Amino acid sequence: MDKKQASYGKGAATMAPMDVSVEAGNGRESDWLDDDGRPRRTGTVWTASAHIITAVIGSGVLSLAWAIAQLGWVAGPAIMLLFAFVIYYTSTLLAECYRSGDPENGKRNYTYMDAVRSSLPGTKVKLCGAIQYANLVGVAIGYTIAASISMRAIRRADCFHSRHVKGQDACRSSSNPYMIVFGVVQIVFSQIPDFDQIWWLSIVAAVMSFTYSTIGLVLGIVQTVANGGIQGSLTGLSVGPDVTSMQKVWRSLQAFGNIAFAYSYSIILIEIQDTVKAPPPSEAKVMKKATGISVVTTTVFYMLCGCMGYAAFGDEAPDNLLTGFGFYEPFWLLDVANAAIVVHLIGAYQVFCQPLFAFVEKWASARWPDSAFIAKELRVGPFALSVFRLTWRTAFVCLTTVVSMLLPFFGDVVGLLGAVAFWPLTVYFPVEMYIVQRRVPRGSTRWICLQMLSGACLVVSVAAAAGSIADVIGELKDYRPFSG
Repeated sequence: MDKKQASYGKGAATMAPMDVSVEAGNGRESDWLDDDGRPRRTGTVWTASAHIITAVIGSGVLSLAWAIAQLGWVAGPAIMLLFAFVIYYTSTLLAECYRSGDPENGKRNYTYMDAVRSSLPGTKVKLCGAIQYANLVGVAIGYTIAASISMRAIRRADCFHSRHVKGQDACRSSSNPYMIVFGVVQIVFSQIPDFDQIWWLSIVAAVMSFTYSTIGLVLGIVQTVANGGIQGSLTGLSVGPDVTSMQKVWRSLQAFGNIAFAYSYSIILIEIQDTVKAPPPSEAKVMKKATGISVVTTTVFYMLCGCMGYAAFGDEAPDNLLTGFGFYEPFWLLDVANAAIVVHLIGAYQVFCQPLFAFVEKWASARWPDSAFIAKELRVGPFALSVFRLTWRTAFVCLTTVVSMLLPFFGDVVGLLGAVAFWPLTVYFPVEMYIVQRRVPRGSTRWICLQMLSGACLVVSVAAAAGSIADVIGELKDYRPFSG
């Protein structure tokens, strides 16, 4: 289960499989039903590519200039290309797990968790679920922080313009009120039971994502031209009075996590693959092509955004390109970009949290099936109000908001989320599922290579997480809780 699974197949998941045989009297229905009795899928390599690109390009792109600034012109782009290759390769392995057994006629797995459940033992299924749900909570916190920073940036940009002042110490304000506003909005949207009824929010969020990413790219190019040359160095952030050697190491490791966060999409790949039309060719072949197209497209876009941001600001590149105030003018364009970020994150928060909401409510319904507190609902438009849903979802949003107010560090949170989720969800489980699905002999050359890849990525994830945690600890030394 992952951030956009509700958008890519949840509605279909409520339909029970049907017998579509002629003997059962469903001969005509078989013309518009797939082999699992669900409405015929119509997705192509191009629609799948579009889904992936839309899912991948998000707020993580804004931290790439900072990440490259830590690593420099040599290592920065090289690490980005390396992550792109690993993401592409593990995604092709995962694509092979959409059907259990035969790649064209085997049983379909509709979600990431379905694929894990069909291939791996119960302990690993529970571990995968725990990691995914913990990641969803973390992303909700990260998005609350990012949205509040963008809302505050709109006010500061207008203040800089009207007062004709510049600098990080000018026009300061707390982000806490904006976190509370964002939380109130999420409490309202959270009462909508599922994404079948707010599909439009995902579309709006995707448009907003491309809007602010493009604005950031254009501003980076303009600033580079205005500077009269390219900033930065081959080795990145320089060690000096403001940066110790150890800080350089930790920040470089954190940059790995930022890049991983920006690229992560493997855990929604199965849901996207479930939109592809039935064979021939097999869904796995279509998905591999779509993955290649989307990874190349995304990498080009990320390279442009990250490199142009670094070229514009060098070692001073902010951890959020549009809110760190490398740019002051045109202030109205910054307002548009940050407003787009807020709108995108409103939708993205729900995309991440709806699966978690559904899981808890399904568990509660099974645990207390006769409870009126849980089962009784009052529908008002798209909202399905029940005492349990109102209480539980509101409590969840309040909790993530309070934690966000305690830890308002965008770059550190992004790096930590990327590091923690990268190895288990993007590498380990896809590799293990592929080995089971394709019966790769233990000890064979292919098995050894896959295990080496998984081990290397584990080391990278642990190192990146350590870097982010070290930076958070450093920030906390001078930070007062709820000071914004």
